[in-house]
Amino acid sequence: MIIQSIALLDQLDKDINTFSMRIREWYSYHFPELVSIVPENHLYTKCAEYVKDRKSLSEESVEPLTEILGDSEKAQAIIDASKMSMGMDISPVDLINIQMFAGRVVALSNYRKQIAEYLHTKMNSVAPNLTTLIGDQVGARLISKAGSLTSLAKYPASTLQILGAEKALFRALKTRSNTPKYGLLYHSTYIGRAGLKNKGRISRYLANKCSIASRIDCFSETQTTIYGEKLRQQVEDRLKFYETGDIPMKNIDVMKQAMEEAMQQEQLSAEGSAKKKKKKKKAKKEEPMDED
Repeated sequence: MIIQSIALLDQLDKDINTFSMRIREWYSYHFPELVSIVPENHLYTKCAEYVKDRKSLSEESVEPLTEILGDSEKAQAIIDASKMSMGMDISPVDLINIQMFAGRVVALSNYRKQIAEYLHTKMNSVAPNLTTLIGDQVGARLISKAGSLTSLAKYPASTLQILGAEKALFRALKTRSNTPKYGLLYHSTYIGRAGLKNKGRISRYLANKCSIASRIDCFSETQTTIYGEKLRQQVEDRLKFYETGDIPMKNIDVMKQAMEEAMQQEQLSAEGSAKKKKKKKKAKKEEPMDED
C-alpha cells in the first residue's frame, strides 16, 4: 500500500500542476490580473472557481475571497483589479467549463491531502523509526525504490545512500568520473542544511542511520519511535559537529539509552495490559453474581 500511495501522490502532484497551469492560461484571457495577485496554484484555482465572471464581483465578495485566501488585502486587490481589468469578455458557456474544470482540480487537491494523511499514518504503523528519522514521504520513496521494507533493511548503507541515482552512478562508472553522493536522500532536510563541503559526509552518515532504522522497523517485534528519535538527534548533533566542532555522543552510548527507554516502555505497556486483563476477569466473575 505504501508503494502504491507514494506513486499516486507523485502522479497527483504532476497532474494538479499541469491542470492548474491550464486554468491559469484559460482564465487569464478573461482576468489576467489575478495571476499577479494570487501566484499559488491551489488558491488561484479556488479563486477562479468562485469569481467566474469578474464583472459580478462587488464589495460583498470581499468576505468569501478572504475565506479562500486568508488575506483581506489580497481579496480587496482582486475586487479593485476586476473593475479595471484589461481582459476580454468571455461567453457563459466558457465560464461554465472553466468553473467545472477548476472544481475538478480543487477536488483533486483535496484528495491529494487525504492520500498524504493516509501515507503518514501507514508509514507510522509500518516503519515508525524511519518515518521519525527522515519523514514519511522520503521514507516511502526509499521503500518503493527498494521494493519492500525487508529489501530496504537488507541493503547496505552505501547502496541506500545512492538509491534513486542509479543512472548517474553508471554514467560515472562508464566515464570514470566522480560517483554521486546522494539519491533520494537529497530530499531530506538534513542535506539541504549542511554546507557544500559537508553534503557528501552528512549523506553517508544519514544513509547509515536510515539503514539502522529500517532494520529495527523490519525485524523488531514491538513498534516504537524511540530509536528513530535518537537517530534523528544523532544526525542533528553531527550537523552541529560539522559547523561548530562540538563532539557528539558515541553511537554505542546513544543506542544503550534507546534500548533502556524501549525496555521501560515495554514494561509499562505490559503492566497496563495485565491490569486490563485483571479488570476483565473481575467483571466476568461479577456477572453471574449479579444475575443471582
